[in-house]
Amino acid sequence: MKWFERLRIRHTLKHHPVPHDMWKKLMHEAPLFQRLSSLERAHLRALATLFLHRKTFTGVQGLTVSTEMALAVAAQACLLILKLDLDYYDGWIEIVLYPEAFRVERERIDAVGLVSDDSRVLSGESWSHGAVILSWADVVAELGICYPGRNVVLHEFAHKLDMLNGSANGMPALHAEMVWAQWTAAFSDAFDHLQQQLIEQQHSLLNPYAATDPAEFFAVVSEYFFTAPEVLLEQCPEVYAQLVLFYRQVPIFKA
Repeated sequence: MKWFERLRIRHTLKHHPVPHDMWKKLMHEAPLFQRLSSLERAHLRALATLFLHRKTFTGVQGLTVSTEMALAVAAQACLLILKLDLDYYDGWIEIVLYPEAFRVERERIDAVGLVSDDSRVLSGESWSHGAVILSWADVVAELGICYPGRNVVLHEFAHKLDMLNGSANGMPALHAEMVWAQWTAAFSDAFDHLQQQLIEQQHSLLNPYAATDPAEFFAVVSEYFFTAPEVLLEQCPEVYAQLVLFYRQVPIFKA
């Protein structure tokens, strides 16, 4: 079966390539990719090509998804798995794009069993074994300017990686050479420290949303890892070191 998969990949890359001009424009205009070498960009293009071939993009509320739009999402999603494998995104197929931030309404049950309505406006959402939902307006804004620790595509696809272990809890499936206890210590200490900073109203360079829960902490620090690794290294050096091992990338040294 492996030979057949390799054959399928070669066929896709040969017959369904990302248009060269479109790829060149994206790499030139999006600051997120400036740290990548020429070889890494070539590999990212191959991953994005396969991603587009395997996933379905759906526009809602009148939004029509163009190839250029889909590519912008695919390239950012594949940046997370640049040194991993496209299989990390197996088990689901759909990316849904809203024109702008969208409202979700759900029932919420508190600790004593009381049910209340919870209405929130979101720029992105990930469902376990289901779709990734994104606000196209936010995708565009964050593609043109690399905001430190803010990228909805990276955030939601980091949740997808986190969910590979069953649920989003800040503990993705680690590689065999990684030490579970070291990951847990690094992330737990940094998460507790950030929460304490917020309680004491101390300033932190990290987005306070990271203190919401361990799953959001992992997604937010993943955003920093790719958009502002220097900030993450300064604020949470042990977390940065663990993400280097997990993503198998060293973004801070790629000028």
